[in-house]
Amino acid sequence: MQTLVCYKQLPIWTQDTIPPGFLRQHNTKAGTWAQLKVLKGELHFALLDEAGTLLSEHLFSPEQQPPMLEPQVWHKIVSASADVECQLSFYCTANDYFAKKYKLTPTHSEILAAQPSLQGNTALDVGCGSGRNALFLSQHGFQVDAWDVNAQSLERLNEIIQQEQIQNIHTALRDLNINPQIQGQYDFVYCTVVMMFLQPDTIPTLIRQMQRGTKAGGLNLIVCAMDSEDYPVQPDFPFSFKAGELKAYYEGWNLLKYNENIGELHRVDEQGKRIQQRFATLLAQKIA
Repeated sequence: MQTLVCYKQLPIWTQDTIPPGFLRQHNTKAGTWAQLKVLKGELHFALLDEAGTLLSEHLFSPEQQPPMLEPQVWHKIVSASADVECQLSFYCTANDYFAKKYKLTPTHSEILAAQPSLQGNTALDVGCGSGRNALFLSQHGFQVDAWDVNAQSLERLNEIIQQEQIQNIHTALRDLNINPQIQGQYDFVYCTVVMMFLQPDTIPTLIRQMQRGTKAGGLNLIVCAMDSEDYPVQPDFPFSFKAGELKAYYEGWNLLKYNENIGELHRVDEQGKRIQQRFATLLAQKIA
């Protein structure tokens, strides 16, 4: 069974303060579990299907508590006794905790995919943004150095670090175009969807620094937009890889993954659809 953590708890409701939306048919979001606790009085509760058809009705009280609702279950509060007091809490998996609580973009899929291959406990996040990947790795015991050029993004990450009392993420304001130097050695050095925002002259030096800053047996992960005939690179990206270019940088390394697949950007086109782009994705291990 999955371990769930509470990421949000609403104030205690009375009969008069139950939000109207909870009295109408609604469902929990994907990846969200809901636990309603009755502290006093009674709640008349209904489970529904998406079309609004009644599936079952229940009367809950402090002695007969509601079960935890799984993601995307349709339901509503039908009515409440005059003396009711109840409280709603939302839960998610530990991996989704920061994304749910702080409304961050979820951990990059390639970080999740790489996790089973990771060894050691030190990581460098090259272009951390608001910290989605650094926060995930911190949950799994990594000491993470997190760099970014955007002061506002780092401020947001530092607020989360302070609020959650996280001890194993250390942030630094760094413009990689000016200073791509990496001091020290790490078990895992990664740069996801960052290089396309850097100047082309920066890339060879940065990759060499990432390689030098990786311990023997450690891993590098790079995800970056490509420029190809079928999917030309976005015009505002200063840099993009050509076919086979990223792979060539890692001759002599053990390639655990390499592809040039089509993915989606977070930006959307005029029709509101996410823009497709070809990406070079590499996970490579430094040979001792």
